Amino acid sequence: MKTVIIYGSCYGTSERYARELARQTGAELHAAKDLRDLTGCGLAVHIGGLYAGGLAGLRQTLRLLPPDCWLMAVTVGLADPALPENVRNIRASLDRQIPPDVRERTLFYHLRGGIRYDRLSLRHRVMMGMLRQTLLRRPAASLTEEDRLLLETYGKEVDFTDLSALEPIAGVILSPKRL
Repeated sequence: MKTVIIYGSCYGTSERYARELARQTGAELHAAKDLRDLTGCGLAVHIGGLYAGGLAGLRQTLRLLPPDCWLMAVTVGLADPALPENVRNIRASLDRQIPPDVRERTLFYHLRGGIRYDRLSLRHRVMMGMLRQTLLRRPAASLTEEDRLLLETYGKEVDFTDLSALEPIAGVILSPKRL
């Protein structure tokens, strides 16, 4: 059974991770928007940016996912996946997107991405501005480290991309006993 890497990327970070993972593993690579068929796929690796709680392009992957295919959901976002609270929030969002029968055969990984405010779409700029305003209204003592980081870096370019974080994912893909 083949492995297919699919990416949903608005600004390029998820695509960058996906291209590097495909290079490391030799797996097929497709943009979610261009994905037409997953027949014969044993493992679909979906790498997508987190936008308003959703994983970019995942709907298309799920629509085409064969019933016996494993899914690896790889999120790319600004939130630090080393913090358990962030992972809980991401997983809660993914649990709303991924049907229970698919979740049973899904592996989850979380990577950090980046943001360039000058490249954001109007919609994403408005959403980030609203989030900033919400945080500014909260008492400083109630802000998390992530909240403070967002306020400090608002309007700037931030890049937490770490291609070495792909090693455990590549290890699963390349393992003869992977699933």
